[in-house]
Amino acid sequence: MPITEIDHIVIVVKDIEEGIRNWRDGLGLSLSHTVDQADADIRQAFFSLQDGTFIELIAPAHDDSPVAGIVTSRGEGVHVVALTVDDLDVTIETLQERGVKLIGVGTPQVFIHPKSANGVMIQLWPKDRAHRWKDSPNRAVQPKKTGIHDDL
Repeated sequence: MPITEIDHIVIVVKDIEEGIRNWRDGLGLSLSHTVDQADADIRQAFFSLQDGTFIELIAPAHDDSPVAGIVTSRGEGVHVVALTVDDLDVTIETLQERGVKLIGVGTPQVFIHPKSANGVMIQLWPKDRAHRWKDSPNRAVQPKKTGIHDDL
């Protein structure tokens, strides 16, 4: 079940432009690109890091967005830490045997519930899963809503 490394970190921000200014201009990270995901009601900004990982900022696309609710209730900050796993199915089975609460089992988007990880939502990212924006930018597809925030 090895968790091998950090794949990426998702940070919720109130305003994507302000977030970009903070991370690019203030912290000196290189902005890879931005995406507006209309079907997910979010705006995203991606900052690639030298080790192959990345930081993803997400902001609500409008006031009715589920992410706007997260910003209102919890404020800005780390939303998800995605950890690379060797085998998603084996990892899920092992974690369930250990009593870890999971979200999204049976879908491609599986998370460890914050109650099982000291308040941090952990995404389990299979080591062989491509990042549609990074690995095949011309074949990027719009993600489907997974309802991952329903159980928080």
